[in-house]
Amino acid sequence: DRARARAARDSDGLVARYDAVMAAHPGLTERLRPLRDEAVRHAEAFGGVAAQPSPTVSASAPATEKAPLTVPDTEQAALTDLATAERALADQRAKALLGVPGELARLLASVAAAGAAHAYLLTEGEGEA
Repeated sequence: DRARARAARDSDGLVARYDAVMAAHPGLTERLRPLRDEAVRHAEAFGGVAAQPSPTVSASAPATEKAPLTVPDTEQAALTDLATAERALADQRAKALLGVPGELARLLASVAAAGAAHAYLLTEGEGEA
């Protein structure tokens, strides 16, 4: 249960990062919306509370209730930051799947693979997202 709850929180954290980047760089919203919505589905798959569909964000909207996330000034740096977060979480999930039961391990593996694909699309796959 702890591993599942942590995975849901981690996916929620990614959603907050996507929201912050879209608020700071509205020109990226169309490109990022499908990846953000996928992160929402990942959180839900781990038993997280369903987030709202990709909102129309404003630059002044806080990313989370805790503290706003810092977003790099340029679009390219913001994409790189998101890719780094996706890659780090994919790596973390790949390691965690070794210590959890079968079905959760399969879910972690699947979501880790999706996160790795997101990292690719955010950096090297320009125009493909």
